[in-house]
Amino acid sequence: MISANETEPRETLVTGVRKPMPGEQFDALSKEILALKTKHNAVILAHNYQVSEIQDVADYVGDSLGLAQQAKQTDADVIVFAGVHFMAETAKILNPNKKVILPDKDAGCSLEESCPGEKLRAVQATNPNFWTVAYINCSAEVKALSDVICTSGNAKKIVENCPPDKDLLFVPDENLGSWVIEQTGRPMQLWKGDCYVHVEWTHAAITRIRTEYPDAPIVAHPECTKAVRMLADEVCSTEKMVTWCRATDAETIIIATESGMLHRLKKECPGKKFIPAPTEKCACNECRFMKMNTLEKLRDCMANLSPEIEMDPAILERARLPIERMLEISAL
Repeated sequence: MISANETEPRETLVTGVRKPMPGEQFDALSKEILALKTKHNAVILAHNYQVSEIQDVADYVGDSLGLAQQAKQTDADVIVFAGVHFMAETAKILNPNKKVILPDKDAGCSLEESCPGEKLRAVQATNPNFWTVAYINCSAEVKALSDVICTSGNAKKIVENCPPDKDLLFVPDENLGSWVIEQTGRPMQLWKGDCYVHVEWTHAAITRIRTEYPDAPIVAHPECTKAVRMLADEVCSTEKMVTWCRATDAETIIIATESGMLHRLKKECPGKKFIPAPTEKCACNECRFMKMNTLEKLRDCMANLSPEIEMDPAILERARLPIERMLEISAL
């Protein structure tokens, strides 16, 4: 007979073998991952939107600019990129002789999908004076067609350093591009693309959460619509969210970006409360592409050294130029 106050999990009591709890499974996988990292002389780079257990085993967690800088500087033989496909491509472009792998080759991006290379070529052909500024959330083919790359963290600085006699074409995020125009006053033609996650936030939903937490500042990513950005106390990249939240005296902060960011904010700003900004559909907002990566997939890709990023050498070489131009401007 089983005692009413028995504390062991039912699986143990019935079979005599205790199944591992989720935390123990993560611990075991994490140990395997760290051992594989040593074996392959690998570095693990993770985007801020990755699940918490992946962030916790990564060597570096950051935004697209920080990840590109880390990829450029690494002396590891293998780059393990826990993010989406275009990010791993960027690492490969900067490290053509290194092996770059990612947990799930199908982890894509709505922004990347919105801007096919052939359509960009057609638009560029309409104006020979176009200078193309491409948000890093795009394919290697689009990067190869661009003059300079930017991230949300450096977009303002990049645009301020574009040739003044050129007509700027900003691809593929029209919301980020609109925000950059507001910040710089520089006119640009904007591509009609958006991040499907960030456009889910609405003026009405943000107004409601502000009413619920009237003293909490709102920090929003510039991929949000203008209607949301207008309500925010700060609009910035995910990396700048960390520094802003550290510096503010506010104890409760509303965050309008992908929910994976809250894990890093809680680690970097202990003692503060972070509220995920709700959409009309849910209390927090996740990117289905970012969440395709799991700790188990991370372990498997490191064990098998695949899926591996492989690219056309000509595209790889051409795409490196605008990325390196971005890194040079960012360092000014």
